[in-house]
Amino acid sequence: MRSSGTASGISTLGVVATIVALMAFPALSHGVAAFAQNRASDPTEVKRASSQASGPASAPAGSARDDSAGRNDELTLAGLRPGRDALTKAEHLFSKPVSRGDSGTVWRDECRHQALSIFTDSEGMIAQVTVAEAALDTKHECASPGPGSWITGHGLAIGDSSARVLALYGQPGTRGPSTKGGQQLELFYYAFDWAGPDVPQVMTVLCTPEGDGKPGRVVEITLAAPSL
Repeated sequence: MRSSGTASGISTLGVVATIVALMAFPALSHGVAAFAQNRASDPTEVKRASSQASGPASAPAGSARDDSAGRNDELTLAGLRPGRDALTKAEHLFSKPVSRGDSGTVWRDECRHQALSIFTDSEGMIAQVTVAEAALDTKHECASPGPGSWITGHGLAIGDSSARVLALYGQPGTRGPSTKGGQQLELFYYAFDWAGPDVPQVMTVLCTPEGDGKPGRVVEITLAAPSL
């Protein structure tokens, strides 16, 4: 049985397994590791992990759901399909990147204040695509830009509400607090293994937390191919 997807129902052992599955993907590991550290330091989580080690976690009362309904997998981000498309396709779509290095091959959208990062395998095939909100130093005078192309196949974009994430993809397998650059965020982790081995297997979405009457807002989306 799959976990309920809420932070209150995730065991430390489950989080550790998630991290191991993500070690091949640099951009995913940071957010999940921060989530794991937060959960592992909670004594109630350690106690819960011990009591559930002999079997799958059960949903808290009133929160059970049917994982077979109300969910979608995702194939593309920024028009690119990890595991199928090569870096040359991105170079054709987006022209020359601004940088190449440990942070992947990077493009920037100065008007929308977004960054696109791509990691490849040894053969140049795309393994991971990340689109993130970026505070860019720019002197460009941009009119109000329309929707960009750096969105998921289902239309999720930077700046969308966290409620839209749930409406498009259903409840995540893991949901909990995370940090990036000192900013407190909320991590939504989706595993698409149920959709088969030929689709991207992992998507994470980082959102600002809800608070002060303001909804959570998407600040980063990552889609990754199966780990070989």
